Amino acid sequence: MVTTVTDLTKVIDGVRTVVVFDQDFNGDEIQESELAFFAQDKRGTVWRLGEYPEIYENGRLVGAPDTWISGVEGAKAGIAMLARPRVGTPTYTEGLAPEIDFLDCATVFRTNQNVCVPVGCFKHVLVTDEFAPLDPEGGHQRKSYAPHVGNIKVEPVGEANPETLALTEFTRLSREELADVREEVLQQDARGYEISPDVYGTTPPAQPARPKGLPVLP
Repeated sequence: MVTTVTDLTKVIDGVRTVVVFDQDFNGDEIQESELAFFAQDKRGTVWRLGEYPEIYENGRLVGAPDTWISGVEGAKAGIAMLARPRVGTPTYTEGLAPEIDFLDCATVFRTNQNVCVPVGCFKHVLVTDEFAPLDPEGGHQRKSYAPHVGNIKVEPVGEANPETLALTEFTRLSREELADVREEVLQQDARGYEISPDVYGTTPPAQPARPKGLPVLP
C-alpha cells in the first residue's frame, strides 16, 4: 500500500477536506485506488467524510461500488482520529453508509506504545482496535498510529484471510513528485463523475489547497 497526503482539497457535505490518495498493489499490479477525504474540527478531532475506491481486476478498472460521501444517501462522516485518545473511551464510528452496508468502528486499545517497523522505531504510538459490525467474519484490526506519521502497522485479529501491514518507507515528496501525484488524483477525481454519478457526482471537483494544513470544521 502507498498512501500520499496530497495538496488537493474537496468540499464534502459543506466541509473543505484534504484529499488522501491510497493505492493497493499486488506486486506491480494495482488492485485498488482510493481517494479519501479528511478534515479536523476545532477541538482537534479528525473526521473522515467519504471514500471513492476504484477497484481493478487484472489491471482493468471494474468500478467503484463502495463509494460513499457524507450527506449522500444517508451516509454520515465518522471519526478518523480522536483529539485526545484514551483507553476506556467509548467505541466510535469511523463512517456510516447504509446504502452499501458500510459501518466501520474503532476503540482505543492502547496508548503511549513503543512500536518498531522496518522503517524504524516510534514512541508514543496509539493502537486502535478497528472492526466492521456488519461484517463479523472480517475480524478486527489493531492499527498503530505514530505522531506526525500516521498508520505504521496493522495486525489482524480473527480475520478469515489475515494480512499484516508495516511501514517500510516514509518520505516527503518533491514538488515534481507531488505534481505527478496531483495529476493522477485529478484524473481519478474526474472519472468519479462517470463511474459514480449519483454519489461522487454530487461533489464539486477537487482543487489545489489554498491555506496550509488540514481544513478545519466550522
